[in-house]
Amino acid sequence: MAVIYEVDRGIATVVLDSPENRNALSAALVGALTDSLAAAAEDASVRAVVLSHTGSAFCAGADLKEQSAEGGPARGTTRMLELLRRVVELPKPVIARIDGHVRAGGIGLVGACDLALAGPAASFAFTEVRLGLAPAIISLTTLGRMSERAAARYYLTGDTFDAAAAAAAGLVTVAVPDLDAEVAALSDALRRCPPQALAETKALLAAGVRDRVEAAAGEMQRLSQRLFESEEAREGMRAFLEKRPPRWATGP
Repeated sequence: MAVIYEVDRGIATVVLDSPENRNALSAALVGALTDSLAAAAEDASVRAVVLSHTGSAFCAGADLKEQSAEGGPARGTTRMLELLRRVVELPKPVIARIDGHVRAGGIGLVGACDLALAGPAASFAFTEVRLGLAPAIISLTTLGRMSERAAARYYLTGDTFDAAAAAAAGLVTVAVPDLDAEVAALSDALRRCPPQALAETKALLAAGVRDRVEAAAGEMQRLSQRLFESEEAREGMRAFLEKRPPRWATGP
């Protein structure tokens, strides 16, 4: 089972539970996550959703092995776009609880959430550029969250950054030493709010992200497809799967 779903006193907790592939966005995980979000949307007792994870990774992004087996990124990018839409349009606030590694498409998922709490073990990297790609799809949910300078810093280098840097950049709401205590406090605050008010307030807050997804989804999907089909990307993904530096790498 790729996802665990539980409801406690009005808060649905959705746990990504595929640690063997670092919670990568496989068809199975995305399908199970979509089903869980639909269940939360339809449950009148649920006020908010906490999106958490098992293992040392919150989400490693696209499942590159699966994309290779599928003959390219088209199916994966379509799944990713639909998942981002589902999170953004969900009529309940979604809180990301992050205490592990977040890479590439996983950061797009964080950006789609309304609130994001990062613990001491959290780390982030837009790794696309090091594979010969660009963070095309996930720019839809992250560019509006981050400052322009921070986005340029991390998009262009693929460097890893910690929870404090993610909070300073605007990617996450807050970096905290006691993640569970912060999630509990935020959940209690949301329990004190009625469903209609939460739904309408979320819609107000998510309007910018929703509009960006609708306006540029097709363009970003085409860009992603073009880059995946390039020789640079083929070499980058071969190198990643073979655990070696790509031919163009000249640094450490």
